[in-house]
Amino acid sequence: MKITSFQERVEAWLRACFPIAVWSDRAERTHRFLEEALELAQANGCSRDDALALVQYVYDRPIGRPDLEVGGVMVTLAGLCSASQINMDQAGDRELGRNWDRIEQIRAKQAAKPHGSPLPQ
Repeated sequence: MKITSFQERVEAWLRACFPIAVWSDRAERTHRFLEEALELAQANGCSRDDALALVQYVYDRPIGRPDLEVGGVMVTLAGLCSASQINMDQAGDRELGRNWDRIEQIRAKQAAKPHGSPLPQ
């Protein structure tokens, strides 16, 4: 059995769930990532005011390089998981499994979304 990376397994799910115009759309993937990051921050007690202050802080700074920012996201997510006593690998595998089980529901949500909107529905 070939063992694949988590990223490869997620891409396989994206390809199975969405048309190429959705799963390969950088803006769409960015919006979904930001939504999930904000939900995680909210679940960990981050207030709306703190989130908005951080948005202002980030957008007042020079634009970073995506490849470097991905590294920063990975390091800080791992650190947050450690501080929260969450196994990052298990959480990712569990959510990917849930997504495979909910493909039709996820497709319906995507289809109901206004085209080009950052909002999920």
